[in-house]
Amino acid sequence: MHIEHEVVTGAKLVVGYSTAATAGLYTLKTAWDALRTQGLMSLVARSAMATAAVFTFFEILPHYSAGVSEVHFILGSTLFLIFGMAPAAIGLAMGLLLQGLFFAPLDLPQYGMNVTTLLVPLFALHLVAKRLIAPGTAYVDLKYSQALALSTAFQGGVVAWVAFWAILGQGFTNVAAIGAFGAAYMTVILLEPLVDLAVLAVAKRLNGLRGSGLVTPRLFA
Repeated sequence: MHIEHEVVTGAKLVVGYSTAATAGLYTLKTAWDALRTQGLMSLVARSAMATAAVFTFFEILPHYSAGVSEVHFILGSTLFLIFGMAPAAIGLAMGLLLQGLFFAPLDLPQYGMNVTTLLVPLFALHLVAKRLIAPGTAYVDLKYSQALALSTAFQGGVVAWVAFWAILGQGFTNVAAIGAFGAAYMTVILLEPLVDLAVLAVAKRLNGLRGSGLVTPRLFA
């Protein structure tokens, strides 16, 4: 989902900085909510683990070029279900930043666009989860259909934002490349729910995590 450095250039980069600033403010709001309900140490611990996971997703899991961007197995819904909204958002932003600083400095001017492409779909996933998952349902008890809906919300949002940046930068001259990218991302949408359910099944057996502050309380309750 990285926007390559030649796709959007010049003054158009400001759009990415603006959307990223807005997403950052909302992330701070969710972090404040998490801080009040679960405390500083829990927020820091979960955010650190989410950051490490995102950095691993970018650098170790398979990724390949497709159309206007790259396909990465970011597993945003997995991060959300295990760590919660704020830690997942912080992890996505920090993991992406670390990758740019140490492995892909050419991506840093596009950081605003790339972080927007990750965070706004995560916010959408959060809204879908509120509507789709009953208040009394623990995340470890989710069904495949629910996991699929969450994955589709996140990955579909990623595809939509990549398409937006590509059109902003180059107009409609690359529609075929945008379509190729979207089609390639279907593999992630199909695989991510299976990963979610596998991780949730493991978590269900780890009762020691219940109430530990290392996972979102909603995982078990």
